[in-house]
Amino acid sequence: MTGCAAPSTPTPAPVTQTVAPAETVPAPTVAPLIPIETVIEYEMRGAFDFFWEQANTNVAEAGYGLVRDRFPGSEGIASIASVGFALSAYPIGVEKGYITREQGAERAEGALDTLLNMERTEGFFYHFVDMKTGQRAWESEVSSIDTAILMMGVLTAGEYFGGDVQTKAERLYADVNWPWFVDESRGMFYMAYRPEKGFEGHWDFYAEQLMLYILAAGSPTHPTDESLYYGFKRHYAGYGGGEPFIHSWFGSIFTYQFSHAWIDFRNTTDREGVDWFENSVKAVQAQYRYAVAKQDKYETLSPLAWGLSACDGPGGYNGLYGAPPSGFDNNSHKVDDTVPPYAAIASILFLPEESAQAMLNYYAIEPLKGKYGFYDAYNLSRGWYDSDVIGIDKGASLLMLANYENNAVYDITMKNQYLLKGLERLQITRKP
Repeated sequence: MTGCAAPSTPTPAPVTQTVAPAETVPAPTVAPLIPIETVIEYEMRGAFDFFWEQANTNVAEAGYGLVRDRFPGSEGIASIASVGFALSAYPIGVEKGYITREQGAERAEGALDTLLNMERTEGFFYHFVDMKTGQRAWESEVSSIDTAILMMGVLTAGEYFGGDVQTKAERLYADVNWPWFVDESRGMFYMAYRPEKGFEGHWDFYAEQLMLYILAAGSPTHPTDESLYYGFKRHYAGYGGGEPFIHSWFGSIFTYQFSHAWIDFRNTTDREGVDWFENSVKAVQAQYRYAVAKQDKYETLSPLAWGLSACDGPGGYNGLYGAPPSGFDNNSHKVDDTVPPYAAIASILFLPEESAQAMLNYYAIEPLKGKYGFYDAYNLSRGWYDSDVIGIDKGASLLMLANYENNAVYDITMKNQYLLKGLERLQITRKP
């Protein structure tokens, strides 16, 4: 299996600093009827409120602190990745004054207590769990990437709140037996494990999994070496005259964002000279050029509505949405004119002007707006607007906007000894 994370919900059947290169098409502008800061605050507050309000707050239940995968759909189901984003959201909420530090620490510690008591396999968690009981839901998989997203949140909360929160966070992280999830015969992480079937899939291609290598390499108890990180396929391709970059299999834009929500790759390279931040800049520029090129073919895609990524669509959640380059021949992605707002929003560090213009455009589309910020996606060709928000997509928007505002997440994570150790072991270092 060539790699991207498992969809947020089962797919129903059927269904810094960036200087743009010369070939980048200038972004059109939306009349600034309102300041971009207003739109950023709207999305950040809405996304935070999702993580705060859609958590289990019943202290008498075993699932206290677990956070819904989506809202209002999939009632009663939490995503372990959504919990990871939530644990990262609480420090943001404290810093922005949405909640007090005491409230954030209490919620975070309660969630960590729940996680410590939940069923784990060698320290790894099931992808989807029951909100009330914390038990496996939907016969879902034990997930390497969703556990990694969770651990990023666990370490973020621990680093920020300190004390008992940090102690419990470090216990959870130390319990993860990273080498257990490695296929030694191929020298790469598996994607999933099911007790009924065993291991499934491999992280054999670039995607959102950079955090997985960093977490594993930095482990104080079960570390891996750098060979896993340097062993996955790095396939270079470009689009629309842009520079080639290392692309993901489906070309989904979230794959260029998720690890960057926590790890500040700016001004870094690995021992082979790869600069992952600039790689994401090139990938996002390619997405923008694609939207410009296809604006006459589709009703939604345009320079003001761009970025194709895994999200809800008219036929249900689709993890194949993306833009070229994809696969080995640009035929692995799917396009049907569905655009998720988070795709451009979470690209703000990489392409700030174009991201801001897209946000202003989305803010002017009333059916896209709800109590938790922008809904997950829309498709004008089909006259379709989503009625759900999805935790991982809200998380990507919130964390990247927070880093854009003032490096809020980076200021926490880039002080964490384990993440720094992981980067050091992988030989990802600051440029001279």
